[in-house]
Amino acid sequence: MAYEALTLHRLSPHLGAEVRDIDITRPLSNAQVEELHQALGEYGVLFFRDQPFDHDSQKRFGRYFGELDIHPNTPGPDGHPEILPIHADANSKRINGERWHSDVSCFQAPPLGSILHLHTVPPLGGDTLFASLAAAYEALSPQLKAYLEGLTATHSGERSYRRTNRLIGVDDAGRVHPSAVHPVVIRHPISGRRGLYVNRGFTVRINEVPEEESDAILHYLWQHAERPDFQMRFQWQPNSVAFWDNRAVQHLAVWDYYPNTRSGSRVTIKGQRLAA
Repeated sequence: MAYEALTLHRLSPHLGAEVRDIDITRPLSNAQVEELHQALGEYGVLFFRDQPFDHDSQKRFGRYFGELDIHPNTPGPDGHPEILPIHADANSKRINGERWHSDVSCFQAPPLGSILHLHTVPPLGGDTLFASLAAAYEALSPQLKAYLEGLTATHSGERSYRRTNRLIGVDDAGRVHPSAVHPVVIRHPISGRRGLYVNRGFTVRINEVPEEESDAILHYLWQHAERPDFQMRFQWQPNSVAFWDNRAVQHLAVWDYYPNTRSGSRVTIKGQRLAA
């Protein structure tokens, strides 16, 4: 589509665009919001430079696209439960997003999108990789596409969140972590493109086939979706923002900057149940 309220610069063949000449820390016009929503569906992930968000302006920007969610495992700071702190330094035992995943796909209604702002970045490294799930699906053989039609998969926060809590010393013995069942192949609600919806972080089982077959198919689909052919890499600068569609892309945060600091915050926009 043609964009009149935005200036977009495409960053890779399959996904990603930088949005220029806009200040998303301030109130936006209806035309800007509508075109950002369409651009998110077209490109999967949008990037912005020089956006010094505070918690209130970050939440205001997120609310243009829907109600904000609260992370099921990590509460936000006082007065800002919707804010997910993103921080790593010399004392960290793990970082957010160090395995390929789509955010909180273990929710019955997975998030529409996530908006990450980093105010502090390492001098080198700390990039985020994104991969197009539509491009990955379209590269599958016709035979495998036919096999996947109608299959569903279980997504669970159990493994990921308990590992995180163990590493940071949080006792979650009495906590029940969310789980959900989603189609293995979904149709994107904006673009209409089909895409894979399985990821290493949360997908544990394809439900309609034996366990060994499920393991083999999932490992193949994970490796396939993570191929460099479908990826782009974003290099952060202070006060950069990434806004990605969790139904269209999966992502990985690269931890190659230890012991330097990488710090910011994320908000997540509520979504809806996914259609096969």
